[in-house]
Amino acid sequence: HKDGIAGGAIILEDIAEQRGWGMFHTENGAVFNPEDLARFRAVVFLNATGDMLSAEQEQVFQSWMEQGGGWLGIHAAGDSSHLEWQWYRDNLIGADFTAHIMGPQFQYARVMIENEQHPVLAGLPDEWQHEEEWYSWASSPRLEGFSILATLDEESYSPWQKMFGSEVDLSMGDHPVVWANCIGEGRSVYTAMGHRGDAFEQPQNRELLENALDWLLLDAGTCDSALLAE
Repeated sequence: HKDGIAGGAIILEDIAEQRGWGMFHTENGAVFNPEDLARFRAVVFLNATGDMLSAEQEQVFQSWMEQGGGWLGIHAAGDSSHLEWQWYRDNLIGADFTAHIMGPQFQYARVMIENEQHPVLAGLPDEWQHEEEWYSWASSPRLEGFSILATLDEESYSPWQKMFGSEVDLSMGDHPVVWANCIGEGRSVYTAMGHRGDAFEQPQNRELLENALDWLLLDAGTCDSALLAE
């Protein structure tokens, strides 16, 4: 995901500069300690994958989140590489990744917003076209109490994984691609869009990310059922 990380970092840095926010970009898990993490109000997992934090660092992050931190997960932050971190799966993703489309790998699909009163969706159209390596999960995070902000129209693309002579149907029926959650006094947003760098240049995706960061930077203690109501 090097291209997506590079492209996403450019857009996030531009948003931060325009909004007057401080931003620190690192791929070193050592920053996940109480002293350093306390300096930040939001953390972005920009295509962050793998077992990248120690057990101690995970605990620090969990406490920081529950005490009012904000988390934005982008694309691969929702894949299957975090399975050993159960808290992450249960509180930030809420679903088990199955696979992404192949044959072709990147397709345009219709993104449809839901829960339109949520601040993360401010100014966005009811629907738009986005080209992506679309992910699927075993079930919708809606079933685990997450607030769904946008879904895919599965009739607008081919939700299949076609490779090595086999075909796997990845359709979900209810197919979310953006969702939010409250974790203690903290809040989270996950978006499945952002595999390639050019995904971040799409105006609706950029606006979505800026809105998400705005919401995540709200004062601690204001994440409740009213903010997540559908």
